[in-house]
Amino acid sequence: MYQILTLNKISPVGLSRFGEDYACSDSCANPDAVLVRSAAMHDMELPASLLAIARAGAGVNNIPLDKCSEQGIVVFNTPGANANAVKELVIAGLLLSSRKIPAAIDWAKTLKGKGAEVGKLVEKGKSAFVGPEIRGKRLGIVGLGAIGVLVANAATALGMEVYGYDPYLSVDAAWGLSRSVKHALSLDEIYASCDYITLHVPLTPDTKAMINPDSIAKMKDGVRILNFARGDLVDSAALVQAVQEGKVAAYVTDFPSDDLLGLDNIIAIPHLGASTPESEDNCARMAADELKDFLENGNIKNSVNLPAVSMAREGDARLCVIHRNVPSIISLVSGVLSENGINIENMQSKSKKEYAYTILDITGGDISDAAVSALNAIDGVIRTRVIR
Repeated sequence: MYQILTLNKISPVGLSRFGEDYACSDSCANPDAVLVRSAAMHDMELPASLLAIARAGAGVNNIPLDKCSEQGIVVFNTPGANANAVKELVIAGLLLSSRKIPAAIDWAKTLKGKGAEVGKLVEKGKSAFVGPEIRGKRLGIVGLGAIGVLVANAATALGMEVYGYDPYLSVDAAWGLSRSVKHALSLDEIYASCDYITLHVPLTPDTKAMINPDSIAKMKDGVRILNFARGDLVDSAALVQAVQEGKVAAYVTDFPSDDLLGLDNIIAIPHLGASTPESEDNCARMAADELKDFLENGNIKNSVNLPAVSMAREGDARLCVIHRNVPSIISLVSGVLSENGINIENMQSKSKKEYAYTILDITGGDISDAAVSALNAIDGVIRTRVIR
């Protein structure tokens, strides 16, 4: 029986994907896998039994990826599962930034107790909250992944002129993108031409503080910036200064910080991008399915630290080898199998940076503990698992 440790409350929709061969618990001593949402795992001791971690969400900054890779633990995430939820909030953010809706609502609350005067006061004061329509305006989308594509298509349907920039645009994303979306050749093109800019890229050393004094200076006066990806994509101090000086008309972020709160024309939403029951269900369902396929079949899909490798089962058993991406390991593995009278029926091997993963379907006899030990002794092999 497989033991699944849950570190957060996981949607029952996801847990129901596990059958009678699984036991899910929040207090499991020797888990085969972990299901997690936001719980911090960096200080957690990873047991020797642990084969995989599935994050029910996209970001994995709460998981010690390097440690997992070194110990042969596969880390999954659920890209796209919460994409629609985030897209809807981004569209709301476009409207919030344009029509000064939060400030107007706050002002209307101050009229409480004015009795019959409220109507006249509303008509007199509403001019302070005039804002532009989004129809016909230019929206620049930085990053055309699962969320960016949905935002692009929705904004196009709302009548915006959409420009997309993503040097790593996948074939699948391109197929889903509206033909009306214009391909920007550089970030500078987005900065110089767009009335609204929304960020949908991961946080990396290259993207950290990509919105900074230099990039803001290249933007149109009165630009409105939306950040529903990661807070550190934006240099907060530079952004606050640009808003106060009027260079940036509004900033909407899903990542509040102390220096952003309580300021005019900065709308800080308390990280609600994926806070929908549908999103939580989708993420839990996808995470559970990824774990099941890996534990039962050795297949990897949507891993952040190892390559995607999937293969239909054939043969008497399946051998799964996590190893470093160095020469000769596959031939050494084949040699051990040959010495033990084991034939390779089918095989797939792929690499991802310094790590690689190989699946071998084998016949010709039961692979012994001694053979597994010999495989693990190969220099560069991190972990070997036999699925019968």
